[in-house]
Amino acid sequence: MVEITAIERFKKFFGMEPQVVAVAPGRIEFVGNHTDYNGGFVMGVAIDKNIAVAVSKRSDGKICFANSSTGEKVSLDLGEIKPLPRSLNWVNYPLGVFKYLVEAGLKADFGFDFADASNLPKGAGVSSSAAIEMAACYAFAKLYGFSLSKKEAVIIGRKSENNFVGMPCGILDQGVSCFGKKNSVVFIDCKTEEFETLPLAPNCKFYLFNSTKKHALVDGLYAERHRECLEAAKILSEGGKERMLRDFTMRDLNAKKDKMSETVYKRARHVIEENERVLLAKECMGAGDMASLGKILFASHESSKNLFENSCEELDELVDLLKMQKNVYGARLSGGGFGGAVMALVSDDFSESQAEEVAEKYGQKFGAKPKIFECFAGDGARIF
Repeated sequence: MVEITAIERFKKFFGMEPQVVAVAPGRIEFVGNHTDYNGGFVMGVAIDKNIAVAVSKRSDGKICFANSSTGEKVSLDLGEIKPLPRSLNWVNYPLGVFKYLVEAGLKADFGFDFADASNLPKGAGVSSSAAIEMAACYAFAKLYGFSLSKKEAVIIGRKSENNFVGMPCGILDQGVSCFGKKNSVVFIDCKTEEFETLPLAPNCKFYLFNSTKKHALVDGLYAERHRECLEAAKILSEGGKERMLRDFTMRDLNAKKDKMSETVYKRARHVIEENERVLLAKECMGAGDMASLGKILFASHESSKNLFENSCEELDELVDLLKMQKNVYGARLSGGGFGGAVMALVSDDFSESQAEEVAEKYGQKFGAKPKIFECFAGDGARIF
């Protein structure tokens, strides 16, 4: 268990048992690609793989983070909390959470020691950043006796990632990591920031196919798409109150197509139509219509590929290979894109040998097989 690993690592680094251990899961973006920061709709699944955070009080005003991968320690004064260089983002994620908890009223009258452990698949786009933010948020709140709701925890995690780390993400990642529920999908209205859990149909599971192509979201492409969406919303809002892409229809977009570049139009079209797909997916889940749900997932990927252009040859190949397999309802890229992983919603009859067949054919084309992870919908952030 990852919780036990975190405890053992904490003891190794600090020579004592931690006082608090918290756990938070990674997530699969189920459907709703890049809709969240545009105020739209999105669905995500908390997976049964987690990050665990172990913390204890210190007797002084120092805060100390230990990196279990490198053995590195970073120590700071409580009164000097500021973003560290990007190479220390492993500290920035929980450090930003602590800063905004203090701003929300947490009384930090002592320092802390911090260590973590993870069993999340690396590079698969399951948002390890949100998982460590939510686990840290729960751990700090427990350690300092600070009460906050799930929604407040989510907002603090997102604020840390947006303002402290500098990643312009929406609320999907933190929201799913916090509100996740076993055998369920989390539906989020990102404009009202309301969360709802929807039961998954029985006899289904998820496979992640990690293309192993690395992506660096903070380094430009994600931020570029964010700017393009804002530009489209600004053009569509001309002559009235400034609104987000969520508030517009394809009719609105086509009426102002000549006022924006072809690229900006394509980005906006993807977001507007993707919002429609999320609402249709919600209807399909309620009706237990897995065939139609799968078609929506495939359509989502095509839009990401052709309109939002955040897919790549490797991800497209994985989706095409999965489309030819039996017992696959649907597949699409999951996460920010530009590499990373493909998520497949499959029936219980989908076998490991089928997954290996996909991997083998992919490897023949690209020279290396994707990493494969079977996972299920799990619970959200919690104290261990």
